[in-house]
Amino acid sequence: MQTKEREFQQVRQFLMEHDDFLVVAHIQPDGDAVSSTLAVGWLLSCLGKSFTMVNEGPIPRRMMYLWQAEQIVDLSQAPLDTKFSHVICVDCADFKRVGRTAEWFADDALILNIDHHPTNDAYGAVNLIVPEAAATAEILYDLLKYMEVPLNFEVATAIYTGMLTDTGGFRYSNTTPKVMAIASDLLEYRVDGPGLSELLLEQMTLPQLKLLTRALNGLQITDDGKISWVVIQDKDMKLTGAIHEDLEGIVNYPRNIQGVEVGMLFKVIHEGAVKVSLRSAGKVDVAKVAQHFGGGGHVRAAGARIEGDLAQIVSRVVEQVKLQL
Repeated sequence: MQTKEREFQQVRQFLMEHDDFLVVAHIQPDGDAVSSTLAVGWLLSCLGKSFTMVNEGPIPRRMMYLWQAEQIVDLSQAPLDTKFSHVICVDCADFKRVGRTAEWFADDALILNIDHHPTNDAYGAVNLIVPEAAATAEILYDLLKYMEVPLNFEVATAIYTGMLTDTGGFRYSNTTPKVMAIASDLLEYRVDGPGLSELLLEQMTLPQLKLLTRALNGLQITDDGKISWVVIQDKDMKLTGAIHEDLEGIVNYPRNIQGVEVGMLFKVIHEGAVKVSLRSAGKVDVAKVAQHFGGGGHVRAAGARIEGDLAQIVSRVVEQVKLQL
């Protein structure tokens, strides 16, 4: 077990003593966020609890094969008519990552915070934070085992999805022996490992390919060849017909250049605001870079939202990375 028995006991107590939960993950959810939301939903359903799963925006279309994925409410399209006193946040490195879903938290809401980001500041009344876990889905696998909740194909597929995506197809340095042991167990439930890898890691939409082409046409690299980045603006999204989920994986291309230590993607949110995603080859702790700008994440993958002029933001982030180098 990767965390103290006491923390699992506190989670069990929180779940058993309360009901009518709001389950939320971070804005612009990735595979781990969606899978963790659904794994918590599975746990609550097995405990006979009532719950509502939400996100600030839509779930990526390629995730809709997951159990109950269509039940995750897109609050931008269907606002709720009530507030919740008991909230479960999954995969949210800090509280502001829940986005507009916070509008549906009661003023005195009790929060259960389940996460694997080392930059998490323990904002919950109850916190289950395991930085050494490859994904929040891995923590939930342990929690399901601790709660003696049985697995089946649906929840096993969800947990496998979260671990697959957050380990880059079991290629990143967070792919521990424990991760592989869990994956092996999940495959016993007939999870389609090769099929999920093809769907989530290999396939690209045509707009995504066009967006990647535009991004790489403007690729920049420092004179020493150690830092590289691409920029995507609103016009790029419109001209290619791309949507947010089509940004997935583009940051890896500058990072994958031989000799590059840090690759970055600067996505203009609107005039005066930019989202930067950072990926490290291992020598640079990009979580420290992100934290400098009010963001967070992991040693090798992090991000931040920065207010200001695009050119100035690029310059500031590149200089901060150079300091880390």
